[in-house]
Amino acid sequence: MTSTGGGDDSWLRAVAGDGGRGPLLVRGDQLVHGPRRLGELVQGRPPGVTGNQWSTASREGYDLVVCAADTARPVFAVEIGPDAPPNSAGQRVERLKNAVAAAVGLAVLRIGSPTLRAEAHGRRIVAYVIDARAYAALGAGEPDDTEAPPVGFRDILGRLPDGRTGPVNDLGALARAAAVEAYVARRLVDPIVRGLHVRWAEGTAEGWSWVQVRPDACLVERVTVRERRVSAGVDPGRLAEDLAAVAVGERLRTLDAAEPVLTPRDELFAEIRRLQSRHDEMTGGFAFAHLCED
Repeated sequence: MTSTGGGDDSWLRAVAGDGGRGPLLVRGDQLVHGPRRLGELVQGRPPGVTGNQWSTASREGYDLVVCAADTARPVFAVEIGPDAPPNSAGQRVERLKNAVAAAVGLAVLRIGSPTLRAEAHGRRIVAYVIDARAYAALGAGEPDDTEAPPVGFRDILGRLPDGRTGPVNDLGALARAAAVEAYVARRLVDPIVRGLHVRWAEGTAEGWSWVQVRPDACLVERVTVRERRVSAGVDPGRLAEDLAAVAVGERLRTLDAAEPVLTPRDELFAEIRRLQSRHDEMTGGFAFAHLCED
């Protein structure tokens, strides 16, 4: 596909309600709509995109679309769910959709997870991102020369669900409380939800989270976050790790319903050591070497 010069957002059209219904969520000065096809967000085939490319890409959709309340035009779109397998037809279609979105300046937040889904988790995640972006827009994270560095959105302290004081904007807080309850009920051998995150040089953030179900086996979740022309308002690596904790909490809810898919503990830490060995491919290196000593 020929480059269009990268992102003239005048191609984006106002998003109407779905069948006369209002938005799924109103958050500040932004409206959150449900699933929309790319073709519904763009005013016709943009320059540099062939008819066949547009026919394919325009049918692809997004799970949620955040729009400005005053113009109804998209601010960013959100995808939540499993990533397409490498070298698959789905991945090729995904690349085409991403290229068209870039050509028209559509910002996209992609959350890759085998467990998280837009229907169950999308509203909470999008509300969090909208709030984090609004907080960041106020200038948080830009220290004054005469003052202590301001507290970032993720690190604001308050009362947690279990009554303790901690970071209230930790998306994984409910999962951490659930893990303690599961430990007390003897469903886990360790009450702590552990995790790590990295940022790959190519732009993807990746977060891991796990709990120890048996002495030799863990329940493990991995989540990727890709910010395309949009900031989530918090560090994407920490967001990915917190979302992995959310996914762990989701699986804890059904831990007794069926035999859970667990990862041998030795295999998990071997994978962490392999991850550490790739530190040269990361932005900011690998900050979790202490886990390799476990």
